[in-house]
Order: sequence, then structure tokens, then C-alpha cells
Amino acid sequence: MAVTETPHVIGTRPPRSVAAASWTALGALLLRDAVVLRKHVWEFVLRTLIQPFLLCFVFLFVFPKIGQNIGGRGNAAESNFATILVPGVVGISVMFQGVQSIALAMAQEFGFTREIEDRVQAPCPIWLVAVEKVISGTFQGLLSAAIVLPIASVVHASGVQAHLALHWGLILTLVPLAAVAMSGLGLLLGTSFEPRNIGLMFGFIILPITFLGGTYYSFDRLAAVRIGGFHWLQTLVLANPLLYVNEGMRAAFTAAPHLHLYVVYPVLVGFAVLFMSLGLRNFRRRVLS
Repeated sequence: MAVTETPHVIGTRPPRSVAAASWTALGALLLRDAVVLRKHVWEFVLRTLIQPFLLCFVFLFVFPKIGQNIGGRGNAAESNFATILVPGVVGISVMFQGVQSIALAMAQEFGFTREIEDRVQAPCPIWLVAVEKVISGTFQGLLSAAIVLPIASVVHASGVQAHLALHWGLILTLVPLAAVAMSGLGLLLGTSFEPRNIGLMFGFIILPITFLGGTYYSFDRLAAVRIGGFHWLQTLVLANPLLYVNEGMRAAFTAAPHLHLYVVYPVLVGFAVLFMSLGLRNFRRRVLS
């Protein structure tokens, strides 16, 4: 009985596995985003710096100059406020970068042009396309923190100084965790709001998160806001993910009072998992609809 052998075609490669194709596609998507970021690097820098710079310029330079003190009278009180504010503006920079780089991009891709359809044709699972966006947003969030911190720490009037104390163990673990959580929030918001309602997202979600996220004050100072013996505002802001980001930034960059790290780390991990889970579910539904 003759045995038929499959002829070997010179120059052909064996078919790749699904995992190998997915990793290749993920790398290509990340490379595309990196190229786009490089081409628009100055837009990225300006978008990252404008809000933190204005916050520090107004609160830490203009107000002391005109005698409208924030945090109390005297350079010591103003310096204490600067120590609270600088990590806060780093935290909101990470949040805004996660929201802008993912949610706003998705509003365009899910819009009339349906650009997202080109992305999901990559040889990888649909969920991996969304994960790539979170990875890209996380990298941009880390880059924004590296840009904002040194600038925010020096924008102040004479006699006013933010007392920074860099704790590298926290910086190398907590800052990336915060960037992942905020990128997950961007994925969730970008897949929850229709492109025509993206303005409502900023008015009803981002604005309250920003002002009630502990950017301008530490969590312990909210104990003074209460009804009877109930610390209602301090309880309310515990649902705000930005609060834990900002408190973690204070732990990483200063010696100022902050929430216990055994609270900050697990809660940020929980928010990251929650946002990613809901965001991936919504992403799949939006793509397949």
C-alpha cells in the first residue's frame, strides 16, 4: 500500500497559533498608538499640562501674591496647602489622561465613521483590542505623572513650597496601579456613553469626581463636614475612585497625612477590576451591535 506524503512547499511557514497571532496583533496595535502619540507629542504635552499648571499657578502663585490666602495665612500654611495640592494635580492628570485617551477616542471610533470596525478586524479576540487601549492609556497616564510632578512642584510664589518626599516603593507600584484603574474608568465611560452624549459624561461624571476626589484637600479634613454626628461627606466620597488615587499620590510623593495604604491598594485593585470587567462587557456589546 503506497503512502502519500504531503509535498513540502519551499518558502512557506507553518500556520501560527491563535495565541501567537493575538500577541502579534496586540504589539501592532500598541505600536500604532505609539506612532500616533509621537506624531502628536506636543499636543499630548499641552493637553497634559494646561489644567495642572493653571491650578498651581492660580492657587500657589496668584493667590499668595494678591493676599487671598488658601489653607490659612502665612507661608507655612500656604506651603502645607501646596504639599496637599501638588500630589492632587498629579492624580487628576492621571485620571484625565485615562479618560481622554480612551473615552474620547472611543466616542470618535464608535461614531458615524465606525473606525472601531477596522481595529476589531485584527487577528485577535475582541476583548484584546479593548485591553490594548487600556495599556496605551496606562502608559500615557504614567507619562503625564512624570511630566506634571516636577512642573507642579516649582510653580509657586516666593516663600511657598511643596514639601515633597519621594517614596520609590510606592511610586513604582501605586502610580501604575492608579493609571490602570483610571484607564479602566476611561474604557467604562467610553463604552457607556453615546458619542453625542460625551458632554454629559464630563458634566455629570468627571466634574463631580474631580471636585470630590480630594484634589484640593486631604480625606481627614472632611471630618469637619457633618450633620449632627454623621460625617456625611467623608462617607460619600469613599465611593469616588479619584480619592484613593490622590491619597495614594500623597503617600508616594509627600509625608502629608493620607489614607492607610492597606485601604488604598485593595480599593484601587477593586476599582481596576470592576472598571475593566464592565468596560470589556460594554465594549463587546457595542462592537457586536
